[in-house]
Amino acid sequence: MNNLTNKIIAYLDRTPDFNSEVILQDDMIDGVSNPYIKEWNVDGVAKPTDAQLDALDSQATTLKNNEAIRATRKAAYGNIGDQLDLLYKDIVANKLDTTGEWAKKIKAVKDANAKEE
Repeated sequence: MNNLTNKIIAYLDRTPDFNSEVILQDDMIDGVSNPYIKEWNVDGVAKPTDAQLDALDSQATTLKNNEAIRATRKAAYGNIGDQLDLLYKDIVANKLDTTGEWAKKIKAVKDANAKEE
């Protein structure tokens, strides 16, 4: 279902409300997942065909991979209070640029967990 979700996000170029705009269902057949769009309530946008969704497969994979990377980055950035403390120390040290400890930490996390384009 996750791949279908990401294909829909790629199709709309935004995340819809999956409780009202786009309702998905998965009718397992012999233990095999078979997700589909049960309801399409997106104003001004036609429901995509299977062919249109299949054409978005690589974009959906990129979205899925970047979602995992964002989660990894969020954990690596650490507590927001600790980040603010680093920023404060950088301000006091007049290092509110790329030489500051906060900027170096954020850059290291981003470099170690690069998003796909």
